[in-house]
Amino acid sequence: MSFWITTVLLALVVSGLFVFALLQRPDKSEETADYDMRVYRDQLTEIDRDLERGVLTQEDANRVRTEVSRRILAADAHRTVDTDFTRGAPRIVASFVALVLVGGSVALYKGIGPINGLGAPGYTDLALAERITFAESLRDSRPSQARAEASLTASPPVAEFNADYLQLVQTLRDTVAERPDDIQGHALLVQNESNLGNFVAAYQSQGRIIELKREEVTVEDLTGYTDLLILAAGGYVSPAAEQAARVVLTRDPNNGIARYYIGLMLAQTGRPDMAFRIWDRLLQIGPESAPWIAPILEQIPEMAQHAGVNYQIPTIGNRRTSASNNGPTAADIEAAGEMTGAERIQMIEGMVSGLSDRLATSGGSAEEWAQLIGALGVLGRTDQAFAIYKNAETVFAGDPSSLDLTTRAAQRVGVAE
Repeated sequence: MSFWITTVLLALVVSGLFVFALLQRPDKSEETADYDMRVYRDQLTEIDRDLERGVLTQEDANRVRTEVSRRILAADAHRTVDTDFTRGAPRIVASFVALVLVGGSVALYKGIGPINGLGAPGYTDLALAERITFAESLRDSRPSQARAEASLTASPPVAEFNADYLQLVQTLRDTVAERPDDIQGHALLVQNESNLGNFVAAYQSQGRIIELKREEVTVEDLTGYTDLLILAAGGYVSPAAEQAARVVLTRDPNNGIARYYIGLMLAQTGRPDMAFRIWDRLLQIGPESAPWIAPILEQIPEMAQHAGVNYQIPTIGNRRTSASNNGPTAADIEAAGEMTGAERIQMIEGMVSGLSDRLATSGGSAEEWAQLIGALGVLGRTDQAFAIYKNAETVFAGDPSSLDLTTRAAQRVGVAE
């Protein structure tokens, strides 16, 4: 409640300043209409003087008085209209400004009608550990593959396929059903079901191919299966699709398709910061012709915004060096030698907090992740050290040397085998 009281009071103060400025009359030495009125009155006095001196005849004096009087009436009417407007308009504008500032601010924050709310009343900013916990909860409770498929509306066969082709596909289905161990038949079925948009049937046949090939299964077979799972779910990375992508990465840690899908899963489960780092790294590695580059280019600006990063698209394929290690300086180490035990712990806590927040928003090098894991272990916060280590496994899934560095750090503090 105190939040809303403070918010409304601030909005009213700002509105009051605008209203006060609008209601202030301009400091003018003399309005134009008032000046004209004074001139015309002086002219009437001059007419009487000219008549006394014989400069004007009575007839000419009457004619000039009539003309000047007409001008006085016109000037007075114009002055009345201006006065009414200058008195009424600021009040109307001031009321409108106050309404827009107060009402518009509340509407933008809470969301009213077509306006999407930008605020979350009652929620504070989440620290890294809390964000990790929330994302893991969201990931664990997300819909299954079957549930995602059931939520989609089935579409009829594409009109461009004629009846003869559809009949051939049906014949192929019947043949494969009679010969379930025919790898070639399943491969043809995968291709044709995909052409028709029947991705569920396509990934089922692809899964059967993987079962039949056993040890001879290829990375291409596994990535194709992952692709079809995600297409069948309408672009959603289900737990089954995530597992399929991770199986690909065990065979090929640098596989761009699997890493792209892991990033997509993270984006869908509350970790846009990690998704951004994975996709940014894929852009830097390239090549520009890779199939995952186009979807990343389309989505990464929004992902960077959600991650709180002021981002510019890098030169694709021009991998940059990792971020510099922002650990304690020599001066920090020297100062720590003169501290008490409690002071040193306090200093480490401050470093850990700053490094944790930065890695959660803008990322960092493997050395920094290892440093954070080690520092948390020293502080006895092994649960957080383990959570950071698991995040590092995802971030550096395609970088064996970086992953080895963070793993060794986790092993030193006893949170990894």
